[in-house]
Amino acid sequence: MGNEINREEITLKGIPASPGIAMGPAFLIETEEPAVHRRQISDEEIPNEISRFEDALIQTRKEILEIQKKISEEMSSEHAEIFNAHLLVLEDKMFLEEVISRLRKEKFTVEYILVDVIKKYIKVFSRMDDEYLKERISDIDDVGKRILRHLIGQQRQDLTKLKEKVIVVAYNLSPSDTALMHKESVLGFVTDIGGRTSHTAIMAKSLEIPAVVGLEKVSRWVKNGDYLIVNGNEGIVIINPREETLKKYQEELLRFEEFTRRLEGLRDLPAETLDGYRVKIVANIESPQEIPSVLAHGAFGIGLYRTEYFYMNRKDLPSEEEQYAAYRRVAIQMAPHSVTIRTLDLGGDKFVSQLDIPYEINPFMGWRAIRFCLARPDIFKTQLSAILRASLDGKLRLMYPLISGIEELQQANRILREVKEDLRKRNICFDENLEVGAMIEVPSAAMISDILAKEVDFFSIGTNDLIQYSLAVDRVNEKIAYLYEPAHPAILRIIKNIIDSAHSEGIWVGMCGEMAGEVLFIPLLLGLGLDEFSVSPVTVPEIKQVIRSMTISQAKEIARECLTFSTSEEILKFLRLKLKEIVPEVIV
Repeated sequence: MGNEINREEITLKGIPASPGIAMGPAFLIETEEPAVHRRQISDEEIPNEISRFEDALIQTRKEILEIQKKISEEMSSEHAEIFNAHLLVLEDKMFLEEVISRLRKEKFTVEYILVDVIKKYIKVFSRMDDEYLKERISDIDDVGKRILRHLIGQQRQDLTKLKEKVIVVAYNLSPSDTALMHKESVLGFVTDIGGRTSHTAIMAKSLEIPAVVGLEKVSRWVKNGDYLIVNGNEGIVIINPREETLKKYQEELLRFEEFTRRLEGLRDLPAETLDGYRVKIVANIESPQEIPSVLAHGAFGIGLYRTEYFYMNRKDLPSEEEQYAAYRRVAIQMAPHSVTIRTLDLGGDKFVSQLDIPYEINPFMGWRAIRFCLARPDIFKTQLSAILRASLDGKLRLMYPLISGIEELQQANRILREVKEDLRKRNICFDENLEVGAMIEVPSAAMISDILAKEVDFFSIGTNDLIQYSLAVDRVNEKIAYLYEPAHPAILRIIKNIIDSAHSEGIWVGMCGEMAGEVLFIPLLLGLGLDEFSVSPVTVPEIKQVIRSMTISQAKEIARECLTFSTSEEILKFLRLKLKEIVPEVIV
């Protein structure tokens, strides 16, 4: 659905960041930047400008620490950790020294120099291919604006003092803006920019506030008081809806609320078909802050703990003790459920400055993940040792990312055995039966999955990369994004081959890519024999509902039928028809 203008009603399509439907008046956060003029200063004014800059840094730090304290008290300490990235920007020597040295050399006001330096940093980050790193632009931008506001004495609109229930509209919202929202007064929010992995989106999901981001023009279309409908399930925003549209969404909201209430009753129930066939529904997380959401939505474990973000937004590498404490905490919080830790996927466009990783033209196919770990066994062994030590306090598993051949897998397992032997020599106990798996996200690995299955205890299919590599589609290239199709017949055959190869060797198979969390594909994947679905926590109840509404024989028949079609269009049409038969109220 593209952008449409029908009389006064305007429909915009963006990115669904947090599910749900919200309706109410708009509260527009003004996004005009403070006017910063290019004014030359004298040599005598330089010390005063530096002093003003230092005072603004102190005030900004104090402000962020106050926000952290508030979030820690009202939500959790894990949510408060999001703002560590903001504090690191304030302490970044290169950033601070660049502002001061340019101030002395160019002799312009500190406001002008600051804005120019921030713009430079944002430009560098915006060129990076990794979506997570692109989203860190908002952290840099937020800190820069805070410093600037303190320099010029301007106040930000306060979202804690809203007097009525509203839908917040902005060009962008910082994580601190989102964190200070209250569900009692903020019904939902929409922004021009942003993505699914932004801290703002993570906070919105945790608060369970419907949100749509990446709308491009919403802050220009909307005026204060306009009535909005926010459909966070589909990424749609409607401005000043007509009467018939409003009525339609009021009915849909009632259905969604009723559906959500029914889903809440599934929290402690297993993902079991009508004829008693059971699979596991687990969650993907990036940090421990998401564990309350994992438990609240009824996931029976964590199928993907992305550890590389533990290495980022910091000035040093995490020590073994630090990692051990973090992994142990997750293991204890999730016990008796399992936690699958993916070894770090650093390298390419995910980097920390201490590692001196070179820039790569095509980082997604470059020196990253298991390739990086095998080249830097010192870093790899530290992480493996921490995981093994933490395995005594819960049910941990580990898996290697981006395996492309048997040699890599054997070398990784050899290093793991060395770490185990070292721990034994130090009389340090660990789970001797720790399960070890491989991520299948490269076509070569999919083709030799029968060989790889002999070396591990399980597979986890990473569909995000597997699809883009198999179809030769760059996911971030908007010109060919339409070609990124999980329902492509080739993808279905690849997935079937992986699952069949694993089961032939007696090992189980999970899936941690976005495909596993798309409700439309659940009957198909179930029918293909997938054993574990690892998804975003908020999607867990709906997936359980689908599985608990059908039989395994139905699912197998759906999978068999899908494998006979020649196009993804035929497959999608068939899946929509079947899903509506199974769960009529589901949104697809």
